[in-house]
Amino acid sequence: MEKELVEFMVKSLVDEPDEVMVNVVEGEKSVVLELHVSKDDIGKVIGKQGRIAKAIRTILSASATKDGRRASLEILD
Repeated sequence: MEKELVEFMVKSLVDEPDEVMVNVVEGEKSVVLELHVSKDDIGKVIGKQGRIAKAIRTILSASATKDGRRASLEILD
């Protein structure tokens, strides 16, 4: 569920949606999503002063809390 949510949000933001990849690392009560985007699009995903990345993380956290889990997003180069 969280993977599809992050993919949808990020693909809507970037110029090269085909380059968006989300890897899921699951723990017992937590999940870590590793986001890979094109080097040209990384600024669009992070946003000015990290505002867009923070907003994505907030939505992701709310979605995971609904399922009784914790989620975090890592934006990788």
